[in-house]
Amino acid sequence: MRAMVYRGPYKVRVEDKDMPTIEHPNDAIVRVTMAAICGSDLHLYHGMMPDTRVGTTFGHEFIGVVEQVGPSVRNLKRGDRVMVPFNVYCGSCYFCARGLYSNCHNVNPNATAVGGIYGYSHTCGGYDGGQAEFVRVPFADVGPAIIPDWMDDEDALLCTDALATGYFGAQLADIAEGDVVAVFGAGPIGLYAAKSAWLMGAGRVIVVDHLENRLAKARIFAHAETRNFAEYDDIVVEMKKATGWLGADAVIDCVGAEADGNFTQHVTATKFKLQGGSPVALNWAIDSVRKGGTVSVMGAYGPMFSAVKFGDAMNKGLTLRMNQCPVKRQWPRLFSHIQNGYLKPNDIVTHRIPLEHIAEGYHIFSSKLDNCIKPVVLPNAG
Repeated sequence: MRAMVYRGPYKVRVEDKDMPTIEHPNDAIVRVTMAAICGSDLHLYHGMMPDTRVGTTFGHEFIGVVEQVGPSVRNLKRGDRVMVPFNVYCGSCYFCARGLYSNCHNVNPNATAVGGIYGYSHTCGGYDGGQAEFVRVPFADVGPAIIPDWMDDEDALLCTDALATGYFGAQLADIAEGDVVAVFGAGPIGLYAAKSAWLMGAGRVIVVDHLENRLAKARIFAHAETRNFAEYDDIVVEMKKATGWLGADAVIDCVGAEADGNFTQHVTATKFKLQGGSPVALNWAIDSVRKGGTVSVMGAYGPMFSAVKFGDAMNKGLTLRMNQCPVKRQWPRLFSHIQNGYLKPNDIVTHRIPLEHIAEGYHIFSSKLDNCIKPVVLPNAG
């Protein structure tokens, strides 16, 4: 089969790989019909995540058609059109029983932290992802779901991570009716978080970024106020000024480790591997929220980190909430919102890229070229 293969930082290409096989009675093999490149894939692409091994296939957002099932699979059959959450999880451990599918204890040797994630390094279990023609799906009776007949393929694809994660970010922000919510980052997760904040009762939503095309999308898609941090000497001062000098009631960090930091932070992150990027966006969130407020962290960070204003968070009495999204837990509400017309996930899709051109797709997305916001990958396109 043809698959995207990682060859080192900033180096990906499409190669022939062995077809995945049934390794456990509850596995399924899915023929991928559509995948996506996620902002967190760029952390792998840029070499920011530990134990990202040469030869790995990325891609934790994908949908497809069931090609083969193991002898224990009862809920799926060959030919079913399925959406697969990015979490690999068993469904029966201590954490899965409590709905914490992203923290499953049985799918990852490093399960003291995260559970399993498709295509997201051996830190997350070493599972190959869906930027390929076929993918092995473990615990096929637990994770995948048959796509409703009424749902568009691209909408289903975006429910496998980006939309669910943005919605989860707003959920963790503990938004009360009338709250002022600030969202740092106007990529796909930030756009969905801002849109979801209204569904949870926000009275005002402010999105912060420095790319004008993304800010324009935030105004149109999420009906949010926007601030371009490049236009201010200190974006935190502007956020305080915009909120009566109190700060936002809740802030959602949808940037993560890719934020530009100072020279020392970049040296410690990229040269000495002492931390997983820059903490600028997270520190802005801590500084921009009011005392007693909530910071929700959806941006991806490496396991080691420093220079975070934890003392300020403590002294301000902040609540910090974060996790990888337990995707399938969000689906019933998201399906209802999509069916009722409150959400149209694929409104943010800007590029549709054949699998054979995925190296160019990563370059465009990483370099923010051609007003790229969300690229979809088509394995069977020419």
